[in-house]
Amino acid sequence: MSTATPVLITTTGPDKPGVSSVLFAVLTRHGVEVLDVEQVVIRGQLVLGVLVGVESDPEALQEAVEQAMATVAMDVEVRIGAAIGTDPFAQGKHGSTHVMVLLGRPVTARAVTEVAGRLAGVDANIDTIRSIADYPVTGLEVHLSVAEDTEAADAELRSVIADVASRGGLDLSIERAGLARKAKRLVVFDVDSTLIQGEVIEMLAAYVGVEPQVKEITDAAMRGELNFTESLERRVALLKGLPETVLDEVADAIELTPGARTTIRTLKRLGFRCGVVSGGFTRIIDRLVEDLGLDFAAANDLEIAEGKLTGRVVGDIVDRAGKATALRRFAADYGISVSQCVAVGDGANDIDMLAAAGMGIAFNAKPALREVADAALSYPYLDAVLFLLGVTRSEVEAADAADGLPLLRP
Repeated sequence: MSTATPVLITTTGPDKPGVSSVLFAVLTRHGVEVLDVEQVVIRGQLVLGVLVGVESDPEALQEAVEQAMATVAMDVEVRIGAAIGTDPFAQGKHGSTHVMVLLGRPVTARAVTEVAGRLAGVDANIDTIRSIADYPVTGLEVHLSVAEDTEAADAELRSVIADVASRGGLDLSIERAGLARKAKRLVVFDVDSTLIQGEVIEMLAAYVGVEPQVKEITDAAMRGELNFTESLERRVALLKGLPETVLDEVADAIELTPGARTTIRTLKRLGFRCGVVSGGFTRIIDRLVEDLGLDFAAANDLEIAEGKLTGRVVGDIVDRAGKATALRRFAADYGISVSQCVAVGDGANDIDMLAAAGMGIAFNAKPALREVADAALSYPYLDAVLFLLGVTRSEVEAADAADGLPLLRP
């Protein structure tokens, strides 16, 4: 058993070259064993912590460290004693059991206080916090440890997160830490009101003056009050006689959700398979697939005769169950487990798809979907999906800059 005395050295001050080299030069001369190191820079301010083991005369080491740090104008605190602890697997270092992502615009001190208090109430310890985004929302990634890592503790933690998120103002997600969180490989997006703004069928309905009727049916279906297949057939029937050229006009008028291109571009860089599963229409979805470079798509086919819509859908309808089936099919096509899939949607017809995926994300969604989703996003920026997956805004912008793309900030 080691007889070394633990010494914790914490250095703070303006970040600049040479600080680490000066500190470790002193540690080298005293022949210490480095047990742990943590460093973070916040807005140009450095916090560097080093835990070492000293065989003899820790007070001499303390004096040498204080003198050395004075030469580079850094503040330093040195703590000596067994109470510091040397176990790297103690709670707060490598023992995190969960990762929580907190998003807001803004994130207030009051909100963080509430979250921290609720976590403490279920005996969950905050191990580390890092900033992952400052645009278009503020994002924090929080690593947590629970005292007893059981299914009951996991459920209790998720209940706390859901309760805080339900009050509004914050988007929160919780996942287990470890390899499973990093193993996501395929992302499926719903299209209407998720990947794009608005509902395509309502845009088509506007050409024949039946938009209010179509919207009423759409809203009922998205709330889960109406069977999707029935709702689609009723809405498409109202489009009978519409020239097929209108499909191209609507495709040209589609506006992507803010952050959609950034999201797809970044996921593709990371090697994700990305695609769409939609209750919309193939003729329009195909344009999105080509524009965004998507890997796969599933949608419904409108029947066309003599250049006009007949008011009918041909083939199998991609309904609520069909969306989940499509997700499983695409995952199998690429040899990816459904546990490694992410599904993003907004309506009740996305429930089965989100439930089937390893991570289901409700995007500006109806209550019926939010209740079953693993995470719910309430801000209209699709790139927030990246933050839930652990990708930071700085990583996105660095990759864009390397490809010569402009900084996408106002």
